[in-house]
Amino acid sequence: MTKSNLVVRDLDLLQQVARSNNLSIHITVTTLNADLARILEPRAPRPDLRLDAVRALAQAGLRVGVSCSPVVPGITDAPRDLEAVIRAAAESGADYIFANPLFLKPCSAAVFLPFLEQNFPHLAGSYRQRYHDRSFLAPAYAKRLSQLVRSLREKYRITRADRTAFATKWPVQAFDEQLNLF
Repeated sequence: MTKSNLVVRDLDLLQQVARSNNLSIHITVTTLNADLARILEPRAPRPDLRLDAVRALAQAGLRVGVSCSPVVPGITDAPRDLEAVIRAAAESGADYIFANPLFLKPCSAAVFLPFLEQNFPHLAGSYRQRYHDRSFLAPAYAKRLSQLVRSLREKYRITRADRTAFATKWPVQAFDEQLNLF
């Protein structure tokens, strides 16, 4: 799993590993908006460069997918924005796409909430309320997100039945339907 397009430097090695192993490469793309990505992930390559890496890995015959995690409520969860990411992933040849909503453990909330106050002050109060005494949003949000992603994956035919999914250590969810959270 990476946010870096530099993974393509190891294309030959990855192909060699894949010949004898189940290899799956996850590249994180949470938004196509380069300005927003610069705020959320200041040291990561632009989203278009990451999608170029997805394309290069797919063209090399490697199993590659896109992680839209975390989906940040009120920032990266607009259905049209998620659709744009899923469409771009499909056009880049991604075998799969998955997403999970933002979760804030106390240690990450201590860093994220001040970041939110500085960059998205209109959302700070809602986040403090919704994440108060919990690390995860209400299950209804995750369900709506899962339904939206599922329908978009079907729409863009990014459910590659011909390529077996490999288990990951983390639970994976898909996006779904209208998200009216905040």
